[in-house]
Amino acid sequence: MAATTEFTATHASHTDSLDSWIGALRTRIARYRLYRQTVNELGALSGRELADLGLHRSMIKRIAIQAAYEATAR
Repeated sequence: MAATTEFTATHASHTDSLDSWIGALRTRIARYRLYRQTVNELGALSGRELADLGLHRSMIKRIAIQAAYEATAR
């Protein structure tokens, strides 16, 4: 009986570990999708539209990184 209880406890910790890993993977995928969406949307704007927003084309990747990774980490 002790072996069964020990096995169950070990199994639960492996399940928790796997759930944690899957959760972290989902978070990374969601952040990457937000990054790509931001890059694509800003990249589709003309130079004039970017200038109206106070942006330059060279700023797109940095802004996308901030939107996806820095803002969601808080």
